[in-house]
Amino acid sequence: MSEHLRVVAATDDGSSFASYVAARRPALLRWARMVAGDPHTAEDLLQASLVRVLPHWEAIRDLAAADAYVRRTITRQHVSWQRQPWRRDERPTDTLPERIGPDTAVPEVEDELWGLVLDLPAQQRAAVALRFYEGLSVAETAVVLGCSPGTVKSNTSRGLAALRRLAGAPALAG
Repeated sequence: MSEHLRVVAATDDGSSFASYVAARRPALLRWARMVAGDPHTAEDLLQASLVRVLPHWEAIRDLAAADAYVRRTITRQHVSWQRQPWRRDERPTDTLPERIGPDTAVPEVEDELWGLVLDLPAQQRAAVALRFYEGLSVAETAVVLGCSPGTVKSNTSRGLAALRRLAGAPALAG
């Protein structure tokens, strides 16, 4: 067991890493799912990102900024994974290799809108997810994504227009 893990386990004053993860895991997992596009990769992405954040946890002075720090780590970890050579050979298909039976049905979050959001490019998906799913402001979204507020606005606008087109509402596609 590493020294960091012992310190986290020994001090639980509400600002420890373990307390933070216990309290914020559902929200962080939702963000990881929006970034990754599927629940299984999201779990792996969240775990890998938390492992990267743990050694730097003591350096976070403002715990209110911890969410932005972890979200940025999740986003960067995902981008890093996408750059891996083995990912280039992966090809999505319309048919699944195995049929999902009724006893293994996917939760209700797999609705039509979710499928459309997943079809967006990564930056547009991230901007739309942070703005409308997580309820962050333009400035907060810019901090999480590490870009300017103007970039957030343009990615959000393009993402919403694409969603309108994908939903079959050309009159709303602006």
